[in-house]
Amino acid sequence: MDRGRLRVYLGAAPGVGKTFAMLDEGRRRRDRGTDVVVGYVETHDRRKTRDALVDLEVIPRSRVEYKGTFHEEMDLDSILARRPAVVLVDELAHTNVPGSRHEKRWQDVDALLDAGIEVITTVNIQHLESLNDVTEAITGVRQRETVPDRVVRAADQIELVDMSPQALRRRMAHGNIYQPEKVDAALSNYFREGNLTALRELALLWLADRVDEGLDHYREQHDIQGTWATRERIVVAVSGGPESSTLMRRASRIATRRSGGEWLALYVTRHDGLSGISPDQLAALRVKTEELGGTFHAIVGDDASEAILGFAKAENANQVIIGASRRGRLSTVVRPGIGERVIAASGDIDVHIVTHDYARRRNLRLTRPDNSLGVRRRAAGFALALAAPPILSGLLKATADFHGLPTESMALMSVVVATALVGGLLPAIVAAIGSGLLLNFLFTPPLYTFTIADSDNAMAIALFVIVGIAVATVVDHSARLASEARNARSEADALTVLSHSLLNSSDDLPGLLSSACELLGASGAAVLRRTANGACETVVSVGEAPTTPQEASMTTAIDEETLLALRGGRLAASDRSLLNAYAAYAKVMAERRRASVADIERRQLAEADRTRTALLAAVSHDLRSPLAAVKASVGSLRSDQITFSAEDQAALLETIEMGADRLTALVTNLLDMSRIHTGAVTVTLIDVGLARAIHQAIAPLGDGGRIKVDVDNDLMVLADPGLLDRVLANICENALKYTPTDAVIRIDAAIASDRAVLRIADTGPGVPDDEQARIFTPFQRLGDVPDKDGVGLGLAVARGLTEAMGGKVTTEQTPGGGLTFVLDFPMPEETP
Repeated sequence: MDRGRLRVYLGAAPGVGKTFAMLDEGRRRRDRGTDVVVGYVETHDRRKTRDALVDLEVIPRSRVEYKGTFHEEMDLDSILARRPAVVLVDELAHTNVPGSRHEKRWQDVDALLDAGIEVITTVNIQHLESLNDVTEAITGVRQRETVPDRVVRAADQIELVDMSPQALRRRMAHGNIYQPEKVDAALSNYFREGNLTALRELALLWLADRVDEGLDHYREQHDIQGTWATRERIVVAVSGGPESSTLMRRASRIATRRSGGEWLALYVTRHDGLSGISPDQLAALRVKTEELGGTFHAIVGDDASEAILGFAKAENANQVIIGASRRGRLSTVVRPGIGERVIAASGDIDVHIVTHDYARRRNLRLTRPDNSLGVRRRAAGFALALAAPPILSGLLKATADFHGLPTESMALMSVVVATALVGGLLPAIVAAIGSGLLLNFLFTPPLYTFTIADSDNAMAIALFVIVGIAVATVVDHSARLASEARNARSEADALTVLSHSLLNSSDDLPGLLSSACELLGASGAAVLRRTANGACETVVSVGEAPTTPQEASMTTAIDEETLLALRGGRLAASDRSLLNAYAAYAKVMAERRRASVADIERRQLAEADRTRTALLAAVSHDLRSPLAAVKASVGSLRSDQITFSAEDQAALLETIEMGADRLTALVTNLLDMSRIHTGAVTVTLIDVGLARAIHQAIAPLGDGGRIKVDVDNDLMVLADPGLLDRVLANICENALKYTPTDAVIRIDAAIASDRAVLRIADTGPGVPDDEQARIFTPFQRLGDVPDKDGVGLGLAVARGLTEAMGGKVTTEQTPGGGLTFVLDFPMPEETP
């Protein structure tokens, strides 16, 4: 069976006409001979909506009983039994009454679609799950009924029912949406013109994205590679150079000329990662892009032109902006630049070559040789260039009868290659020129002169020098790339270690400094903090750490007050990024510690605030009630207008006594809790008879006769008698409070591993396993029942005092229902 089709009428706000449009479509389908029924439509007492329902078949609603009240819901079973071709269902985001087959109406709709029934439905933009917080920020109202975006996005057809804010407000003012008594409030709150304009824009943008998805899907299905310029979408290629800002500003200006235009900044890096800009420069590009209203993207590709065009086509961009080349005109003739190659392969994408201040600017200064090989290797290279060609030439001259000019040329060429590997390009050039001169002087007729008789030999020696220099250049370049690759691998390994440490939430700052010293070859490192007088103090250090920035070989700032300093050999410039990475991680550590301290302080403040709130609630209820009873009883006894009998006087005095007892118990618990929190509980442990302590504790309780004690009179525990009495009284009082009046509470004890285990089992409502720990929280009462006496301190005090005596209080379910308190006390040591 094919799944049914889903059509959604989307609106920006109530009253735009979604339901009316749905009913109009239903009548149109019916007039064409389609079997159409109304599954559920909410008219909201709107006359035009009721009139539109008159000539359509309506499936009667089901009645669902919930908490003694009957509610009407869509009758899903009846619709499935009726099996129409099309069903109209209003309010897709509606939440069904508990007891219905599904929790949400969109789930009912999904069941209809699975049955092969086409569904036409309605929903407002504020009911989409992903936009719930956005619409709340706009309107100030959080929608409790939402529908997942995927449900609406999966619709076969979405139609926006649009209306201008001014027209919608006029419709509201005419009473066509809400009842007259609600119109003024709606117009001044939810239906303000600004709110409606923002919701309308939100709906249009959401639908535009949905249309883009559909367009991309269509192009993918039909294998359409060309660009469809449905909106202005511009890709600007940036290199991270100073001209990037100029290019991005131009892209922003072009994109804003037409409504709906957008632009994307693109940076292309190579696969090997050996060339490119620093992470700081990349972050600066991202920030600048966002400031100008674009989105930043970084991709990997060895051919920049192919990567740029591939990205542009994937994003359906219709324009590409590239900066004018910095290369000279001659070099672009020899090898076309990125801009020329993009233009050649752009097809129907417009390419803008934007000039800037740095275009065609040549750097006339001579490039200094790369010193990354080190002084010793370059010196060794020059020594090899000066010594090896004469020595090898002498050996070749001595064995001249066994080889000819080709062998001699290749032998000297090997010296040039070896020199390039050892010392780099400049020593290899010296070796190539020297080898060419020796080849001419010793092996080319006429011998021992720089004159060459044969033009072929002259050409051979010239080519030897040229090829030697070319080979030396390639070998030197390859060697440097290999060195850069090794350095990049080392840096990547270090950054991987740092990232793993960050993910593992490690706060070992000395370990971090040790790792930095090991990787960067430093003898010591320290985190220094600048003081108010301009001096520096050491926060943490390892090894031969510097104590001031002046003693350090290299420093980098961690934040405004602290810096990372290393002592040791001078670090290469390429290691600077690693040093910055370590500084960044040290900053993360510091921020994490500050956040942890702030979180602890926040929790303490929240707990204190909660305690104060609960205490105020206790004062307002649990103190006021007995005080009011005492005051009323005392006032009655002192009144001269009424003469009370002896029985009435006794009753009033009993009320006063009970109120005083309640106040005494409450104040005692508050004082005990305060002592526990401040650690001021004084404990004197002695041998105490447990059975006797239990009977003494329950004796003052008004209903203590319901407590059945089965404890051996000889069982002794090590406890403070006064504190033990408070613990037992509080727990037994709690058990009496929640146990039915016709049930009993059982107390028994046993010995386990030299400790006395006391069980107090009630048969009350019990407490779920996942909430049992909460009953020992101060000011916590079971179910927060307001008509119970006490402020929820009894059990918290009992646990605190028990733990102060070296005991433990836990809970478990009573077999058959209820809660059992398990108290574990130490027993006195047996005397010999």
